[in-house]
Amino acid sequence: MKVKLFDESHEQDLEDAINEFLETIDEEDLIDIRYSISTMYDYKDQIYCYSALILYRTK
Repeated sequence: MKVKLFDESHEQDLEDAINEFLETIDEEDLIDIRYSISTMYDYKDQIYCYSALILYRTK
């Protein structure tokens, strides 16, 4: 079993990165995808961090 981590500033970038990775593995090797959003405020802007962890099997 292996994990692949993704961390992006924009939702669309995360979606694109995950979709690209999923194209490289067989569907039956996918175990789970865990998704998280965190935010931070730096007195000027609110900063978002979109993260995902993919658990998958390797051959």
